[in-house]
Amino acid sequence: QYCSDNEDLFGGYDSILEDSSILAKLDSLETQKVQHDDYSSSDNKPEDHQSAGFTSVRSPRTTTGNQVRKDCFTDSTLNGLEEEHFADLPASQLAFQEIFKNTKEQNVNATVDKTSTPLKDFPKRMESEIKQDGTVNKDNRQAHKPKVRKSISDHLKRTMLLNAVAPITVSRSVEQKEAVVSEEINVALQTMQTVSSQTTDLGPFFGLPTKVKDILLKLKGIKSLYWQETCLNLDCVQRRKNLIYSLPTSGGKTLVAEILILKELLCRKKDCLFILPYVSLVQEKVRGLASLGLELNFMVEEYAGSKGKFPPVKRRTSKSLFIATIEKAHSLVNSLIETNRLDNLGLVVVDELHMLGDGARGAIIEMTLAKLLYMSATHIIGMSATLGNIKDIQTFLNAENYTNDFRPVQLKEYVKLKDTIYDVDPKEEECFKLSRPLNYKYSSGMQKIDPDHIIALVTEVIPTHSCLIFCPTKKNCENVASMICRYLKHREAEKSILLKELRDSGNGNMCPVLRRTVPFGIAYHHSGLTTEERKLVEEAYSSGVLCLLTCTSTLAAGVNLPARVILRSPFVATEFLKRSQYKQMVGRAGRAGIDTEGESILILQEKEKMMAKSLVCAPVENCYSNLMYDDGKGILSLILSLIGLNITTSLEQLKDFLSGTLLSVQEKQLCVKKSLWDSALECVEVLKEKGLITVKGDAQDVTLQVTRLGKATYKSVDLTYSGMLYSDLSRGLEGLLLNSYLHLVYLVTPYDLISHCKPQWMVYLRQFTLLSASEQKMSAAVGVTESFVARKAAGQTDMLVVNRMYLAMVLFSLLKETNLWSVAEKFQLSRGFIQTVLSSASAFCSCVLHFTEELEEFWPYKALLSELTRRLTYCVQAELIPLMEVAGVMESRAKQLYNAGYKTLAHLANADPSVLSKAIENLYKKQASQIVASAKMLLNEKASALQEAVDDLLM
Repeated sequence: QYCSDNEDLFGGYDSILEDSSILAKLDSLETQKVQHDDYSSSDNKPEDHQSAGFTSVRSPRTTTGNQVRKDCFTDSTLNGLEEEHFADLPASQLAFQEIFKNTKEQNVNATVDKTSTPLKDFPKRMESEIKQDGTVNKDNRQAHKPKVRKSISDHLKRTMLLNAVAPITVSRSVEQKEAVVSEEINVALQTMQTVSSQTTDLGPFFGLPTKVKDILLKLKGIKSLYWQETCLNLDCVQRRKNLIYSLPTSGGKTLVAEILILKELLCRKKDCLFILPYVSLVQEKVRGLASLGLELNFMVEEYAGSKGKFPPVKRRTSKSLFIATIEKAHSLVNSLIETNRLDNLGLVVVDELHMLGDGARGAIIEMTLAKLLYMSATHIIGMSATLGNIKDIQTFLNAENYTNDFRPVQLKEYVKLKDTIYDVDPKEEECFKLSRPLNYKYSSGMQKIDPDHIIALVTEVIPTHSCLIFCPTKKNCENVASMICRYLKHREAEKSILLKELRDSGNGNMCPVLRRTVPFGIAYHHSGLTTEERKLVEEAYSSGVLCLLTCTSTLAAGVNLPARVILRSPFVATEFLKRSQYKQMVGRAGRAGIDTEGESILILQEKEKMMAKSLVCAPVENCYSNLMYDDGKGILSLILSLIGLNITTSLEQLKDFLSGTLLSVQEKQLCVKKSLWDSALECVEVLKEKGLITVKGDAQDVTLQVTRLGKATYKSVDLTYSGMLYSDLSRGLEGLLLNSYLHLVYLVTPYDLISHCKPQWMVYLRQFTLLSASEQKMSAAVGVTESFVARKAAGQTDMLVVNRMYLAMVLFSLLKETNLWSVAEKFQLSRGFIQTVLSSASAFCSCVLHFTEELEEFWPYKALLSELTRRLTYCVQAELIPLMEVAGVMESRAKQLYNAGYKTLAHLANADPSVLSKAIENLYKKQASQIVASAKMLLNEKASALQEAVDDLLM
């Protein structure tokens, strides 16, 4: 339908195998055949049907002078065609056979036709020749007898055109399958047809069909809404005004966001972006919403670590929910602005909005939101704990505010001083009110081991209820868990399943502390554990297999389970807790539907009493812009990206944009020494000096433009490391060693992790000597020689390049062995830290790849880094990678699935969850359902992306 009638659709290029001479060969063979026939007839010799190597095709007539030759199609060929059963052929093939049959019967003479162009009335003729049911209309076809084509190639082309326009007959079973669409979407579409085109309301459930409510009940067990109903019915929500809503932890904030997301996807047909602070939370949300996406026909796409496409795939038939970390969300918004697709984004939800005040990550959130506010009418929803200066955030986002103190389980806060428990009561003058003494008899030995009476507090609730103990350091977590086990007697055999899973996750290795504590229902949880270990511990705690976790503050963003939360100390490492951190930790207490109340106990020393008053009774801290954080790194990055995206190409536009930031709202408090505009002008000069932008024109009419290096920087890497990365990549081109991965791994080892690495020099020297001669040569090329490492081992100070090389060697060993435990032992580093290095390296490798794509001189890196990103992302045997693409499937689970016969994404997507849970040891039905749903979503996403690419090509 996109070609003109007289256009040759084949254009001399008739083969997908890139052999454009096939038809020419046919014509040549045909000519030889005709000549052979001439020779044969003149000598009265029998025709040799096999002479040209064909048994099913015969040359049509050709003209020689005034004589018209007879049709040269063999009877045997046409008879063979007649004898075959064509019941299953497409209508166009049937038409083709009919035309040939008629040609044979009529023996029509043909004139020479030197063009292969279809006849001009071809489409109309085809309509009349082929009936609606796919059969050939002989009467109409007789009225439009085609000219006999000159050659076989013309017949082939004509047949292909017949196939292209013929109606396709589909079996009844296929039609029935296609007719079966999601019942929920049918309801939504039917409702859509009955409502006015001006409204986006699709039904009674907050603008959604009632079926959505049924799905939420089926998938999430949600029967009724509490404060959420009031919030969803707010006038500002109905009018799609920006909204900030804040409630205590575990108040059910996410449900409101999910309902609004569904409304945007299904009713307004717009994409949505859900921003979460941590990779683990993104993966958890992707798993949780995949089933909903399958039920309601929208895509759930993960943007975390090295995952996510920029720009995202265009989708015509379905909408997407992008679930992203803070950094990935910023890159996603940038790519949508660059490709003029920001209008496709209807809603952005920011979880933990108070993180605006959290250093560099807060600056990135502010940049993202400021661009959305300036460039589009995207609806913004912010979820947060209570903020002290919520008015500032409201002004910045032009948003309404909704606050509620609802908690499904009421929380009681206590502090412990010596052997006495006090109520936290802000109305009291001292802030603390006597509650009760601790009744637990300690021996002198126990008193020395447990001076803070942790065992007494714990044994009041476990094993009947669960308990979390927040500890100030990782080592303290392990020590407290071990100490409690000494005084407990209830070892249980059922914990053996968890022990086996932990052992499997470590390929036969297991943490000795967990081996000792798990039988008592106790475990520790901190960043020293691998992601897989932490996940197993969390799941065991959620299901009640474990009754006590000792953990660091990182778990404060986790699940709400315990009846009691104990804070071992008011410190995180050496820093005193912030009010927001404290509220986040104690907010974990209480299980909805099980407990009637939750308890938190903060253990204090006498000297900490006065400081603790402000911690437990003071108002929540204010939230301030972080664009000026770290000497203004945030505003520098912001201005570079604004110029790079052509959002601001003049100083006047730049001033206009900056007036819409949170920093502008808080300028009086934050810009004391110099104004915001003076700081911005300084940033422009710095960017110019670094060669990232150019400034043209006079003072009255200045034009700001980004350089190639500037574009590569804002699109991919941190401004701080841009120059360093460019220098390293340039030097790498001069002598890139590719006989192993070491050189490439060194180039993608993250700069920001170098300061966290303190090599043990004897370990370093031992591992360095194990490198091959060429690998040592590569190391020397970047400035790390064996003699240098030997001098370091003798006690000299360390250096940036040396530390980076050490981390690169860790990654290199991991790629070779894919065994986290042996590499951790070899380099004497915690397995959790090594896994952090690995995940950071895969994300940074992806960034470096995008960086090199923008700079032509780095073209050799593109293919190399693409493969390295994939290897670093999964770091497992190649056959497990397809399974590990599924959200929440770790290495040990992938091995189990592979060994059980689920070897591809398609196998997993088509699995029955109940069969899967029986086939895989210790896999619960709910987990199996989530895995299958995630696999289906990923498969749909890949298939959709391929289909969109095909559609783009055809258009």
